[in-house]
Amino acid sequence: MKKIFNAAFAYMIIGVLSGLFYREFTKANDFPEGGFTQLSVVHTHLLTLGFIVLLIVLVLDKVFGLSGTKMFSWFFWTYNAGIILTSGTMVWHGMLTVLGQESSAMISGIAGLGHIALSVGMVLLFLSLRKAIVADKAVTTATARSIAG
Repeated sequence: MKKIFNAAFAYMIIGVLSGLFYREFTKANDFPEGGFTQLSVVHTHLLTLGFIVLLIVLVLDKVFGLSGTKMFSWFFWTYNAGIILTSGTMVWHGMLTVLGQESSAMISGIAGLGHIALSVGMVLLFLSLRKAIVADKAVTTATARSIAG
């Protein structure tokens, strides 16, 4: 649980700082106000996918004890790799936009890998959660039978 908490806290800090970076970097480079750059949405991605989702996962872990399983460990590392790849390529692409430079297909490819890792991570989370719910139901049923019997 501590690992989940620390990751959520780190994403909260990085998410807030990325909003500050967006504001200051666009000002420093005279980027037109209202002009779109990927930098404008990095902070929302980090705060939502990193901070908020991991806080929800922290609650689920508290209730179902997910973090002790191998599948959950795979979720944690795959999901975090996805967040880092996705947000990193957003920063890279956004900086190029602000600087008036062209992006490349490589950036899109890396961002795609990040999104795939996020998706795989979510599937692993749901599989881990399903396994915990089924195990919890089995324990609850066995307890009810022993009380009734």
